[in-house]
Amino acid sequence: MGTIHVMPVEIGFKHCDPAGIVFYPRYVEILNDTVEHWLRHGLGTGFATLHGERRIAIPIVNLQVDFIAPSRLGEDLACALRIDGVGRTSLKITIELRRAGHDEPVRLRAALVLVFVDMHTMRPIEVPEDVRRAIETGGY
Repeated sequence: MGTIHVMPVEIGFKHCDPAGIVFYPRYVEILNDTVEHWLRHGLGTGFATLHGERRIAIPIVNLQVDFIAPSRLGEDLACALRIDGVGRTSLKITIELRRAGHDEPVRLRAALVLVFVDMHTMRPIEVPEDVRRAIETGGY
């Protein structure tokens, strides 16, 4: 796998606490935004298609986050998403955030496990073949 999808993030007022640094729950929103961006722009599908037309959800069932260094209001970050594994019903993903355009240490590293779920039954389903194929062939 090893292919990386990068999404830019501008740290705005909405992300920050009164000290002007990113408030930690906002990072989880940024992680979700990165997954959504990857699905749409990397794989050619998105939450609207998966949830609306196909009735497939992909909730995060495991999330581990290392907060390494703060990010501040006005900074431009780059979120790099890497697929670490594709299981029968799940994906293992790593996302790292760094300052965009800078060779700096990672600010945040997150390991996510997402599971494909039938929205009617709320039970896990196999990774859809078109999604699996796009991931395995570097469809982005």
